Amino acid sequence: MSLAFLIFLVAWVIGMIGTFVPALPATAIIFIGSVAATLVDGFQPWPDLPFLITFGVITVLIGMIDNVASAWGARKYGGSRQAVWGAIIGGIVGILPVIPFGLIVGPLLGALTAELLIVRKAPLDALRSAWGTLIGLLAGIAAKVVLHLLIGLYELWRLWDPAKSVF
Repeated sequence: MSLAFLIFLVAWVIGMIGTFVPALPATAIIFIGSVAATLVDGFQPWPDLPFLITFGVITVLIGMIDNVASAWGARKYGGSRQAVWGAIIGGIVGILPVIPFGLIVGPLLGALTAELLIVRKAPLDALRSAWGTLIGLLAGIAAKVVLHLLIGLYELWRLWDPAKSVF
């Protein structure tokens, strides 16, 4: 394994873990790891520049997945913008180890609380829109996991060079 490979591998593992932590910019961490690995490996305009530009565009698009998926789920099930924000805040609070299944329960309770207390929806309507928001968030996380896996595996394959082994 080369130093570039190890740098990216560490960034990718942190990014994959960060995919499940709402406050952590997982895709940006993976992208920064890729840029650092490319520079350490000896940047060459071709093929590195097109790869990094493409990866940069993909990074921006992946970053929007959370917002689009949450909004889609909320809108499909009658949720408000406040429900989306409640789900995001609930997801951040759900990281705390004192809440069992916090990454799932947190967004659901956050969206439900926002719908009940801020929007003042009826309990059944609030529950329905909170459920939709949660579905959207989980769909966004699933899409990010798949994309992070594909990008990571491709970059690891690209950086693999046994001749530059550190060990």
